[in-house]
Amino acid sequence: MPLSDLRILISNDDGVHADGLEVLERIAHALTGDVWVVAPKEDQSGAARALTLSQPLRVREHGDKKFSVQGTPTDCVQMGLVQLVEGKKPDLVLSGVNRGQNIAESVTFSGTVAAALQGMTLGVPSIALSQAIFRREGPRWETAEHHAPGLIKDLVGHGWPEDVVINVNFPDVAPDAVEGVEVTRQGRRDTFNLYAEERTDLRGRPYYWMGFRGARSNPEKGTDLHAVYNGRISVTPLHLSLTHEEAFGALGEALHTAPPPKS
Repeated sequence: MPLSDLRILISNDDGVHADGLEVLERIAHALTGDVWVVAPKEDQSGAARALTLSQPLRVREHGDKKFSVQGTPTDCVQMGLVQLVEGKKPDLVLSGVNRGQNIAESVTFSGTVAAALQGMTLGVPSIALSQAIFRREGPRWETAEHHAPGLIKDLVGHGWPEDVVINVNFPDVAPDAVEGVEVTRQGRRDTFNLYAEERTDLRGRPYYWMGFRGARSNPEKGTDLHAVYNGRISVTPLHLSLTHEEAFGALGEALHTAPPPKS
């Protein structure tokens, strides 16, 4: 299928008014004219694969083929693919462009990645895109916007397994300073940067604000962390299976040889 014939659904976790969603709309329109948007009404960063089950989903239309859902990124892609997109099913789901990197263990609570996972679950090839930030000045949206269309064309042209989503992270460098594209493994930080900062409200009561410290880790080569730290676009194939195969085999041997419980 020519790329110009693609029907693309885009979503995110930063909300329907996020700058990164506008960037992704331009990226998608550089590929095809048939672009649908279904994004959360409000910021849902860190929502992971949460699904709204205890309250109704409110949908608002923001113009032609653009909707917001009062729910999670997973809700949005579910609603988009099953309820809101009229006619034929989208050929591709794009999620992002996230404000900040989604790499290493952050992948497991990323709403950006979750939206792509829901697209894959419903049988649509899906890509998550994030723009890394390591400076106080904010994200270099121009880097993602410059490099994403060509990268998406290459990925769609090659294809990938139906149980895999592609997680793309653009480095925090200018577009012409990108050192290339690297296919990577999901890394793991040697330091965990999530923390809760204690504050006090106007009535003297404590409350807490979750955030991340900016300290970098010391990652192995070949990981998403290492690639992004070194100015390369990280492309990581992810899938839903969380089974640890080595432990599976070892536990199977141990438990199968254990004596049966006494009656």
